[in-house]
Amino acid sequence: MEFIALSQSIKQTLLEIAWHSIKNGYQTGHPYCVNLRHYPVELAIPRATFVTLKKNHILRGSYGSLEAIFPLAEDIAENAFAAAYQDPMLPPLRKNELNNIDIYISILSTPQLIVYQTQQELLDQIQPFKDGIILEHKDERATLLPMFWINFPNKHQFIRQLKHKSGLSPDNFSKQLTFYRYTTLLFNASFL
Repeated sequence: MEFIALSQSIKQTLLEIAWHSIKNGYQTGHPYCVNLRHYPVELAIPRATFVTLKKNHILRGSYGSLEAIFPLAEDIAENAFAAAYQDPMLPPLRKNELNNIDIYISILSTPQLIVYQTQQELLDQIQPFKDGIILEHKDERATLLPMFWINFPNKHQFIRQLKHKSGLSPDNFSKQLTFYRYTTLLFNASFL
């Protein structure tokens, strides 16, 4: 999996774009419109990203893309807005929650197919706290980012939760389940 490197100033710019998109979303109902001419060229490269929001260490939204289709800056703006106001698992942010929000940005590497025959072979290839996992089944896809390993005691529980998230029985094991792994560049900031 490829290594993703960004300067500290680029990371800060991306965090600011995410914050502007969240604020703009509350004020207008739309994400921040990124004009790529005003940003460094690195922000125009297509990347898959997730934006995760926490308030007082409690998840308040997470949204992202699994494929690198849109320019990095635009993907961050769209995903920050969606994490704040369109996460289907959580209610939209309220005005009083805009204060002291923690924004986490994950930039994903290209997902790599995990080839396995048994559940143990699948688990043996997964690296906790490093790998994010995508599960595909029929037309459904779900993922858990590497940052969420902290919520699970082991690989087995991580995969069970991913199955549950995708609408499958956590005990379902079938060779028709397709898994991919990826790494992320993760960085965050608190905004007051």
